[in-house]
Amino acid sequence: MQTTKINPETTVIGQVIAKFTAGDPSMFDLIAEDIDFRIDHFRDDIETGWQQAQDRQGLMALFARLATEVFPKGTRALAVDSVALGDGWHLTEFHQAFFYGVRQTDVTSQTFILSHETDGRMDYFRETVTTVLEG
Repeated sequence: MQTTKINPETTVIGQVIAKFTAGDPSMFDLIAEDIDFRIDHFRDDIETGWQQAQDRQGLMALFARLATEVFPKGTRALAVDSVALGDGWHLTEFHQAFFYGVRQTDVTSQTFILSHETDGRMDYFRETVTTVLEG
């Protein structure tokens, strides 16, 4: 398989991340009603089973909880890089800095997101949080 590095702003996932970091609720306009959404954490001891949704309404509730428990002061993108995998699929690396409400400290985090988009809306999202580092 051949991959192509692309400008993330040209993808739905890139636009969702930009709106997410800006605290812009219009990001939900870019998400399909039947979104298949989950966040996984690599070697983290916190409970994350609630970080999944099967539709836009469930995702909105999930994001409300994320806003209070994980990102009470929002988040800032340090880097966003995307690779087109073909047929609407993208792999995106998202590096961010935020005050982590769960641990009550400033952190940086690197995640990888596999997403799919159809007709200008994201319908699949799998994020793997690989690091959460203090500082």
